[in-house]
Amino acid sequence: MKHATQTPAAPIAGGRPRRPPAPPPRGGRRAAARRRSGQWTAWAFLAPVVVYLLVFYAYPLYRNLDLSLRDYTVRSFVQGGAPFTGFDNYGKIFANPTFGPALWHTVVFTVVSLVFQFTIGLGLAVFFTRHFRLAATLRALFLVPWLLPLIVSSSTWSWMFNSDSGLVNAMLTAFGVSPVNWLTSPDWSLWSVTIANIWIGIPFNLVVLYSGLQAIPAHIHEAAELDGATGWQRFWKVTFPLLRPVSAITLLLGLVYTLKVFDIIWIMTKGGPSDSSTTLATWSYRLGFGNLLPAFGPGAAVGNLLIVMALFFGLLYIYVQRRQAFA
Repeated sequence: MKHATQTPAAPIAGGRPRRPPAPPPRGGRRAAARRRSGQWTAWAFLAPVVVYLLVFYAYPLYRNLDLSLRDYTVRSFVQGGAPFTGFDNYGKIFANPTFGPALWHTVVFTVVSLVFQFTIGLGLAVFFTRHFRLAATLRALFLVPWLLPLIVSSSTWSWMFNSDSGLVNAMLTAFGVSPVNWLTSPDWSLWSVTIANIWIGIPFNLVVLYSGLQAIPAHIHEAAELDGATGWQRFWKVTFPLLRPVSAITLLLGLVYTLKVFDIIWIMTKGGPSDSSTTLATWSYRLGFGNLLPAFGPGAAVGNLLIVMALFFGLLYIYVQRRQAFA
């Protein structure tokens, strides 16, 4: 009878035999395959978003930055080959006499719009938290300015502010007040477009702040009322602090939107008269497309300044939110 010989295990250091590797678990391969399949599925769902960001955000930002760093003409814009000039275009816009007034108009237009949009929107949101008949209908009517195309809203306000046949001057005349050249006077043109922008932006603040108010539990207000807090004390000490995160994102989104407002100003005043309502957004358009000999480089440089301003406030918001989260 032949005896099967068994190969002894190879010794290792220390004299102990080396054990053969343990076989993989029966379901290990299937679990790994499921994990790989899940990863590919996740990437498949993520791919459209990545493509969208690259095509509509990353590439335009790259092109705008490239425009601001080169001396583009109409020919070189079409055929290519524009010489690299570095930061010369930025130096040109900083030295341009239009830069200072345009920056100041942008600050005034943005700050005044945000203050009134937020204040009026918050007041309306608090008002609509009281349940009464026709509350939903009135709230829906307040959304009309937000739903209308901007060209319609801007044209309507342009007609209302018309010096000769506008509705605003007709009302002023009825009350014995002299008519005002709203759109043709350097003293009033910026305020005219600011009023129109405030009216258009109120519904957005109303919707977001009303949603934030609805998320505050009712028992908190009831407890404050039982403690003897007045209506103003309940709002200032309870409601407003709890609404702070929603308020912050509302102001941030409003800031980013207001910085880039172009169509309202362009339709109503085109930045005039005498650049009295010119902002960085309208100036960028006029440099790049509003002249017979467009200055693509300086126009892109002004646009990049707006992007940097919006990015600064966005990063500031993230920093403040993180500090509050870890406080």
